[in-house]
Amino acid sequence: MQGLQKFARSRKAWLLLLFSAIGLEAAALFFQYVMHLEPCVMCVYVRVAVLGLIISAMIGVMVPRFWLTRIMALIGWGVSAVWGLKLSLELNKLQVDPSPFSTCNFFPDFPSWMPLDKWLPEVFSPTGMCSDDPWTFLSVSMAQWTVVTFIIYLVILAIMLIPAIKPSK
Repeated sequence: MQGLQKFARSRKAWLLLLFSAIGLEAAALFFQYVMHLEPCVMCVYVRVAVLGLIISAMIGVMVPRFWLTRIMALIGWGVSAVWGLKLSLELNKLQVDPSPFSTCNFFPDFPSWMPLDKWLPEVFSPTGMCSDDPWTFLSVSMAQWTVVTFIIYLVILAIMLIPAIKPSK
């Protein structure tokens, strides 16, 4: 337990989270710009959830030994991973069971104080349809892979949570 507690308070743990989330964003951009797979609104929202993981990791990297920084980073990690899982499950449902009565929007609904689609349209502007499922790997769709990814983030968070918040002796 002490080894895990030491790891949870190290920069290395937060850098792993940071680089894995940056890798996910890079993969999304690779699919969009190299493989020409157009992102839908839900895909863009999943990118925002991954951006939340990146921001949380950056908070954790700043001062990982300070308990308040760690708590803020852990909360951000949890909120982002839960929201990403929820979005991925919704997207998967739209793709697995397409219904003309259940569709996603054509335009993102970002708050007026944070119009990511206007600030960075190359990353956060949707151009595809949610019901499209153009890519699979090992017979698993991209939406299903994102479900798996966010579950992994939540499992790792659950493992790290107690050691990260437990007072050191």
